[in-house]
Amino acid sequence: MLQQAIDATDVIGRWEYDVPNDRVYTDTLVALVFNVDPALAETGASLDVFLAGVHPEDRARTAREIRRSAETGLCCTIEYRVCSADGVVRWVLDRGRIVLDEAGRPQRGSGVVIDMTRTRCRGEASPPDGHDPDRNPLENAAEHCLAAHKALQAVPEPLLQRMSDMLLLEVGRSLARLVDERRRGGVEAARAGH
Repeated sequence: MLQQAIDATDVIGRWEYDVPNDRVYTDTLVALVFNVDPALAETGASLDVFLAGVHPEDRARTAREIRRSAETGLCCTIEYRVCSADGVVRWVLDRGRIVLDEAGRPQRGSGVVIDMTRTRCRGEASPPDGHDPDRNPLENAAEHCLAAHKALQAVPEPLLQRMSDMLLLEVGRSLARLVDERRRGGVEAARAGH
């Protein structure tokens, strides 16, 4: 069931982080992908609870990047593996930002989590250009944006890297809205069927 929900779209969901109180809030799907109890995620769990769901080989690097974002207030884009509640290891792209107060202290953060497993583990059957005619055009655009973002990380042009970060954030927000619309449509269809 978790895999079917993720397959419906590449965006897993959104997260919010109350930094001073060390509370991360997510929806059910994000919680399950990180192997966190959804009820706990809804009421707020510590960052360490979510980091425990990150693959052990990626955990220290992921924590370092989050710490860097909290210190600088810069956008953060991290690709790492998670060990989900259903026992599947998935690749995710986590894109977000932590806002600092006037004194430079981290206050709150928000972002999106995008499933990258298909992209990372792409087989021969996938279209070579990354365009899948059966998906929403926004999902196809996200594939291309992710590829461009990865390529630009090797280019010593901070402006291009920041623009790529901003594009990814906006595409992620649009995908999150698409996911919400699909979920609402599914709930309404299920209600109509009863």
